[in-house]
Amino acid sequence: MPITHKKVTVETCMGAGGSAQIVDEALQAIRGRWKLAIVFHLMGAPRLRFNELQRALEGVSQKVLTQAVRELERDGIVERTVYDETPPHTDYRLTEVGMALQLALRALRDWNVARSPERWTVGRK
Repeated sequence: MPITHKKVTVETCMGAGGSAQIVDEALQAIRGRWKLAIVFHLMGAPRLRFNELQRALEGVSQKVLTQAVRELERDGIVERTVYDETPPHTDYRLTEVGMALQLALRALRDWNVARSPERWTVGRK
């Protein structure tokens, strides 16, 4: 449903702190080869250990995965818990902010399917 109660102006969209800047910052937080995959895997599991996440993301190196989850943690999307046990382990889960991404990602998915349904309906029921 379109937003009709506010007048959209160049200033509200393109000015400092405008919609374009806010959306760009949000996209920047999930931009990167592995970040969306990490988020989707964590949406499907309440918690994943680092090694489980690495196995789920075939082809990602330990260094790259560490960098991606640290960036997601910095942006408040993922929470990292380190257990001081023997052997030590670390697990990851989505924060409330990360869980809230589900609605935005679903809306983005639906928008993309609507703009090219023939591409996304082949072989799906």
